[in-house]
Amino acid sequence: MPNRLIREKSPYLRQHADNPVEWYPWEETAFAAAKRLNRPIFLSIGYSSCHWCHVMAKESFEDDETARLLNENFISIKVDREERPDVDALYMAVCQMLSGSGGWPLTVFLTPDRQPIFAGTYFPKDSRFGITGFKDLILRIAGAWKTNTRDLVGSAERIAAALSRAGDAPPGGPLGPEILDEAFHQLSSEYDHVHGGFGGSPKFPLAHRLFFLLRYADRTGNRRALEMVDETLLAMRRGGIFDQLGFGFHRYATDSGWRIPHFEKMLYDQALLTMAYTEAYQVTGREEFRRTVIETTSYVLRELASPEGGFFTSEDADSEGEEGRFYLWDAGEIRSSLTPAEAEFAVRFFGLRPEGDLAAAADPNPASHVLRLGPSPAALAEELGISSREFLKRAAAVRAHLRAVRARRPRPFKDTKILTDWNGLMIAALTKAARALDRDELAASAEKAVAFIRRRLNTDGILRHRYAEGEAAVAAFLDDYAFLIWGLIEVYETGYDPDRLAWALRLTEDLMDHFWDEAGGGFFLTRRESRDLPLRRKEVYDGALPSGNSVMVGNLLRLGRLTGRPELEKAAGKIVDAAADRIARTPGAHTQFLCGLDFAFGPSREIAVVGAPGDSSTRRLLEPLRKRFLPRETVILRPADEESPAILELAPYVRAMTAVNGRPTAYVCSNFHCASPTTNPKTLLEALENRKSRSASEEKKR
Repeated sequence: MPNRLIREKSPYLRQHADNPVEWYPWEETAFAAAKRLNRPIFLSIGYSSCHWCHVMAKESFEDDETARLLNENFISIKVDREERPDVDALYMAVCQMLSGSGGWPLTVFLTPDRQPIFAGTYFPKDSRFGITGFKDLILRIAGAWKTNTRDLVGSAERIAAALSRAGDAPPGGPLGPEILDEAFHQLSSEYDHVHGGFGGSPKFPLAHRLFFLLRYADRTGNRRALEMVDETLLAMRRGGIFDQLGFGFHRYATDSGWRIPHFEKMLYDQALLTMAYTEAYQVTGREEFRRTVIETTSYVLRELASPEGGFFTSEDADSEGEEGRFYLWDAGEIRSSLTPAEAEFAVRFFGLRPEGDLAAAADPNPASHVLRLGPSPAALAEELGISSREFLKRAAAVRAHLRAVRARRPRPFKDTKILTDWNGLMIAALTKAARALDRDELAASAEKAVAFIRRRLNTDGILRHRYAEGEAAVAAFLDDYAFLIWGLIEVYETGYDPDRLAWALRLTEDLMDHFWDEAGGGFFLTRRESRDLPLRRKEVYDGALPSGNSVMVGNLLRLGRLTGRPELEKAAGKIVDAAADRIARTPGAHTQFLCGLDFAFGPSREIAVVGAPGDSSTRRLLEPLRKRFLPRETVILRPADEESPAILELAPYVRAMTAVNGRPTAYVCSNFHCASPTTNPKTLLEALENRKSRSASEEKKR
C-alpha cells in the first residue's frame, strides 16, 4: 500500500512512496500529528540523483523492521532538497554546526515544534566498526524522548538559539579593492598546482572561483590568476569528471586529479561551467574551451530540455542499481565495439590502462574504465603523425561509435521537475555563450526557457519555484529571483528586448518588497510571509551554487547602470555592508560576491548603442562587445527605427542619444561622463582596450 508520498509531484518523493515507512511530505498535518501523538519528528532530506540517498533508502527505508521502529516512535517526513531548499538550508546549517560537515542524505530529528534535536548524514542500517547504525540511533533518540523529553526540548532550543546567533554576524568595516588581493592569495594557497582546482578529494568545480580569478586577472594583469583558470578548465575537460562521449559535467570528482567522478549530472553545473568556459574562451581564445561550451550546451539541449522549453533538473549517478554503470567501460567491450584501428586509437585517446580505474560492482574481474583524455591531445596527434583536423575526425568517429553502443544501455533516472533558479542559471549561460560564440540557436533556447517560466511558473503574477507534471508549486525563494534576474539581464544584453529588462526590474521590486531585511540589509532566503520554518536564513556563502545575495549584488549594480537608478546601487551597497565582516574573514569563500565587488570598484563603463537590433551594421558595431570579456561593462540599445521605444521608459537617459549621420552609433560613458560617440567598430574596440590597459596599470601602481 503506497504511503502519502504517492500524491506528490517530486520524482524523489515518489521514489519513496512504496516504502513501508509511513512518510509525510513537509506539511502542517505532519506537525499536527507529532503534537497530537507527542512524538519527535524524523526528517530525511535528499534528492533524486543522490547515490547515498539511494543506499540509505535500500538499507533502511525499504527494511520492514527499521520502518516499524520509525512508525511506532516518530512522525517521518521526507523532503526533496531541490523542491524545498529553505528546509534543507536551515537543517544543513544545524548539521554543519553540530558535526562540522554536511551532505546528503541529511538525517535530522526534530521536536514537534521543528526545533533540531540531532543532525547527521548517511547512517548504515546496523552499527559497525564504531559507526552508529540507523536502527540504534532511532532507538536511542526514541528512548531519550520518552524518558527525558524536557532535556531534549531544552537542548533543541539551545541549538536553535545558537543557530540564530550565528546568522547575526555584526557588520564589518568598509571593504576596499585590497579584499580582492586577499581573496586571490587565499585561493592561491588552496590551489592544486598538480591537477588544478582547489583542495584535495573530493574535488568540486566551484565555477564562481574561476569567475573571480578571470576578473582579478583582467583587473590586475596577474598572469598566475589566469593560469589557475586555464589549468583547471583544461584538467576538468580532459578528466573523467567530463562525460567524454555524451558530454556534460558530472557533479564532482572523488579524487584530486578529476579522474573518477561521482556520476550524477546536475543542470546547475552545466550552467555554471558553461559560463566559466565561455568567459575563459573570451579571454584566451583557446579552441578547446570553445568546443567545451558547444559540447556542454549540446548535452543540455539534447538530454535536459523539456518539450515545453524549460530544463530538467538532473540525471542520476546510478543505473541498474549501480553507481556509474551507464558510463563505465571495460577494454574488451571497447575493442569489440570498434574496428582494430579505431580500438587502437581509442586506447591511446582515452589513455586506457590494463588495470582499469575501478572494479565493476557487478563483476570484479573485468577492469572498469572511466573515459578521459590524455594531458595533451595535440601532443598525441603529433605523436601519431596526423594533423589536428584528422585527429578530431578520428576522435569524433570513435566517440560516435561508442556513444551508439552506450545508448543501448539502460539510462540513469532523469529528474524531470523544472526549477526556476537552476533554469535562470541555464538561461544566463546560454545567452553568454550565444554572444561569445555567435550561436543564435543558443539564444533562441534561452528565450524559449524565459517564455516557459513566464507561462508556467509566474502564475497570477507570483513567481513559483517548481514545475512538475503540469503543476507550478512552492513560492519562489531568493535564489529563484536572483538567478532568473541574472538570466534576464544576459538575455537583454543579447537580444535587447526591453521586455526582458522590464521583467528583471519587476522581479527586483518584488524581491525588495518581500525578502529585504530592513534592519540589517540583504535578502532572506524566504518571503516575509513564510511561516513554516522556525528561523529565516540569510545566506552569503558561495558553495556549490553561488548565494542569492552574492548574485544580487551584481544584478543590482548592473540594473542600476543599465537604467540609471542609483537606488538599486545603494541596495547593493547595503548587502555589502551587511556581509562585510564575513567576507573580510574568509574572502575566498565568497568569490561570487567578490565578482560584484569587482564591478563596484570599477573602472566600469556604460555603453549605449543607437541602432536597429536586427540591422547588420548595428550587429557589426556590437560585435566587439559580444566577443570580448568585459566584466565591468553594461550595454543598452536605443532602437533608432522607433519614435518612442519602450527602453525610454526604463532608461530615460538614453533619450538624448541619437545616431550620428543616420549610422549605428556607440556612446561609451563612465563616471557620469560620455566620450564622443563613434560609428566605427574599430574605434569602439580601441576605447575598450585602452580601458583595460589603464585599469591594469593603475592596479600595479596600487
